Order: sequence, then C-alpha cells, then structure tokens
Amino acid sequence: MDRRNIPASDGSRSSRLVAKDRVERVDPYGFERSEDFDFESYEQLMSVYMVVLTRRSIKWSKLLKGKKKVDKNVKLKRYVRKGVPNEHRALVWMSASGAQEQLDRNAGYYQSVLGAQHDPKLVDTIRTDLNRTFPENILFRKSSSTCLQKDLYNVLVAYGHHNPTVGYCQGMNFIAGLLLIITRDEEKSFWLMEALLGRILPDYYSPSMLGLKTDQEVLGELVRERVPGVWGVMTEHGVMWSLVVSRWFICLFIDVLPVETVLRIWDCLFYEGSKILFRVALTIIHQHQSVMEEARSLPDVCQSFKHMTHGPFVEECHPFMQKIFSEPGSLSMATIAKLRATCQARILAEGS
Repeated sequence: MDRRNIPASDGSRSSRLVAKDRVERVDPYGFERSEDFDFESYEQLMSVYMVVLTRRSIKWSKLLKGKKKVDKNVKLKRYVRKGVPNEHRALVWMSASGAQEQLDRNAGYYQSVLGAQHDPKLVDTIRTDLNRTFPENILFRKSSSTCLQKDLYNVLVAYGHHNPTVGYCQGMNFIAGLLLIITRDEEKSFWLMEALLGRILPDYYSPSMLGLKTDQEVLGELVRERVPGVWGVMTEHGVMWSLVVSRWFICLFIDVLPVETVLRIWDCLFYEGSKILFRVALTIIHQHQSVMEEARSLPDVCQSFKHMTHGPFVEECHPFMQKIFSEPGSLSMATIAKLRATCQARILAEGS
C-alpha cells in the first residue's frame, strides 16, 4: 500500500534524521515506510493525533466494558464517526455490519465451505494474486513468522465458493487482506467480506459490475448538484467517471488514501453503509474544486484526480473525517437509493 508520503517540511536535515531514528520503519499495520517518507512531518502529525487516539480509547473502553457485542444507537454512531481504536475495531465492525449475527447463526459454515471441493480456475486465479497483495507489508511475506498469505487464500477461496456469482475479481484480495490485518481471524474476515460484498456494496464485484458502474454515475449526479464547477469541467472534456474514480470504489480507498484514513472511513462504512463512500468522494472533490476548474484537457483532469488523494488534507485523518460529515451536507440513503434507480435504469437502457 502506498503510504502517501507526507510533504517535506522546511526543518533542517538533522532534525529529519532524528525523527527518522524515532519513528518505526514499519507502521502498526505492517506496512514498510518508503525511503522518501517524511518522518519529521509524520512525527508532528502523530503528536497531535495520539492525543485524540488516547482520549478516544479511554472513552471506548468505558463504553464497551468487556462487551462482546454492541447495539446501534445515537451515542455509538457518534463514537464511530470519531474513530474506533484499533483494539476494538474487529468487535465494532462485526457488530455494526451484522457479520457477528451471521457468524453466530451459521456456526461451522466457514469451515464447511473452506473444506469443500473448489473450482480449479478460481483457485488458480486467487493463487496468482497472493504475491501481489500488499507486497510492502511484512505480514504478507512468506518469510514472516505471522505470514497472512495462507489466511488470505483461505478467505478468498471460501468466499468464492460461498458466492459463485461473484467468485473472485481483482480488488477483493486487498479488501480481504486489510480485514485480516485488523481481525487476525479468517472466519471474521469471511463474514465481514460477506457483509461488504453481499449487503453494503451489492453488485460491485459481480461479472457485470452493475453496482459499481451505477455508483460511479451516482457520484456524477451528486457532483452535478453539489459541485457544479467540477461537473462542468468533466462534461467539457468528456471525462467518464469510471476513468477517474473506479479505484476509489472498487478498492474502497485502499491504496488510494493513507491506511489510517482508510480505516477511519471503514469504521463508518460498516456502521452507516455505502453512503460514506459518496461523502468521502464528494469531500475530496469539493476540496480540489478550484484546481479542477483550471484543467484544460482530459489529461489535466486525470492528473488532478491523482493529486487530490495526496497531501495533508487526506493524511490528517481526524479533521478529514470531521469534514466528510459537514462539507457535503445532508446525504440520506433514500437520496442514494433514488439516484441509483435512475442511474441503473440509464445504464441498462444504454446497454440494451
């Protein structure tokens, strides 16, 4: 995963070297920091964010008090939006998404699909992608004492057998991989995959990818309504939304935004559903509206979209997450559902 290097500060070279000595070369999730990673700026950022994390951790510990499940309510929603401490993420994701309920109702199911006879083509495709999954993460290297490659293979094969309509497609390996990093549990990762692909993001990974295509068009409609200047630029240069945001949706911002920001987005995704993806996309696009409006060609537009997922705005995950709930304004699932119906009908009509 590209750790989205923080821009270098104006500090002295010696201070940067000191910061490099103090900051671990591998982040808490197993990702190695690149050679040009700005350790000094990262240290400054974390000196502020660690205060937030500590405060949230204390509040979460009081809220959970040893519970194995949590019930959705206004207070929990507020807590989730402010960030789930990593030690509680698996529990909160499992409860909020309904994955824990599915696991409890289907005891032994994961092991049964894992032990079933699997499609050789599915197996070969998954094996091909194993070494391409987070190559810069030490947890997915065969030399690691806690190598997660076998777990990743098991989750993907089991899910492909469970949902043969989807089977396996690229992008699912990164989703399963990040779930394993957080849960360190195959069965939980399997049921979280089922929650995401089966309920939260329907038809994103089916052969037609109709859900994915639809949501890209839904984003376009939301931009037309809420950031009309950007919509005008996209229309003027004939840029299709699939060209610039498909990776945002299909990888759920993995390898697009910094990992800490991605995890904060996923906290809300599991709790509130797919509308979070639109909130994130709209906030990023709105923030870079003035730059977008200067684009003079299709390549300029594409370059703007590449640049907008870098820099302090997305790296400082706490203020960024506050922004996604204020800047786009009201955005209900009813609004999303209505737009999906319109966009999907248009896509199907154009394809017939």
